[in-house]
Amino acid sequence: MWLFDINRIFFQILDYPISYVEFIGTFFGLISIYLATKPNIFTWHTGIVNEIFLFILFFQVQLYADMFLQIYFFIVTLYGWYNWKRKTNEIKISTLKQKTQIILFAIILISTILAGFLFKNIHSLLPQFFKIEASYPFADSFVMVLSIVATVLLARKKLETWILWITVDIVCVVLYLKKEIYFLSLEYLIFLFMAIYGLFHWNKKRKNE
Repeated sequence: MWLFDINRIFFQILDYPISYVEFIGTFFGLISIYLATKPNIFTWHTGIVNEIFLFILFFQVQLYADMFLQIYFFIVTLYGWYNWKRKTNEIKISTLKQKTQIILFAIILISTILAGFLFKNIHSLLPQFFKIEASYPFADSFVMVLSIVATVLLARKKLETWILWITVDIVCVVLYLKKEIYFLSLEYLIFLFMAIYGLFHWNKKRKNE
């Protein structure tokens, strides 16, 4: 469909062409993150639209780890939506124990290395689906793994989710600049400030609870 083709341009900003798929994915991503900082249950609804369009975008720019990440996001979005709706008055913002933080750090490190090697060679393993070599497979994998953990923590209303999202946003700003997805890079710069706000807002809310 033409709507999902990165060559179908919606408009241009300073000679940078923004496709329909990049704009829609970016727009709904901004809304989703904004609602998450509140926290508002509609963050999950808008997140679904964001995930569908970014899945298609990342495939076309060879960021395969980010592409697969959207599938995970979609699944966890459904879980988060159900979890918040069912237990909206039961789930309180909390923090992780130090032991859990250490375990998560180890999981993130090991998983990033393994995923990085996988996506680095995915064009050789599955040439029928991935004809072009992956771009920045280890940085992309780091974003994927960190986002997976952060999304789970978001669904469980753990304060550390925002620390992870801040890290993800910093890496994504640089990564998408290198891939010349400038509009999406700008989005993640905005995400960065929103994540910082989310961290302070959630922490304040946690103390009040």
